[in-house]
Amino acid sequence: MTTIQSGSFLTLHYRLAGPDGADVINTFHDKPATLSLGTGQLAPAMEARLIGLAEGARQTFELVPGEAFGERNPELLQRVKLSLLRELGDPDAEYGVGDVVQFPTPDGQGAYAGVVREVGEGWLLFDFNHPLAGQPVRFEVQVLGVL
Repeated sequence: MTTIQSGSFLTLHYRLAGPDGADVINTFHDKPATLSLGTGQLAPAMEARLIGLAEGARQTFELVPGEAFGERNPELLQRVKLSLLRELGDPDAEYGVGDVVQFPTPDGQGAYAGVVREVGEGWLLFDFNHPLAGQPVRFEVQVLGVL
């Protein structure tokens, strides 16, 4: 039976749930995911749990707070002037607490997201931490194929 090793190409179903048990990602009711270990498609702590699993295995792992997506970093809370958002984005956009806003990377080739945490007079406080940073995570996996 084939087992997962570093660099393996996988087909699997997986479910990722936060501390409240709600699904963040769940492929069990849709198409399975395909990925290559070691390419950053999964957090390193989740990849480490897969090593040694055999084709056909189904496992659930509990990852302690901060293990899957790191600890919360207070430096990733940043105020952004509303005038700058209007200048660089949609000048008519309205923002509220909980809104997710996409920002371009400095090279313009990608994007990253920030969540509005506070709305002030002429500014917004964004949280650029991963939503599950500092949180316990449940990772369930069913290995369908290993190459």
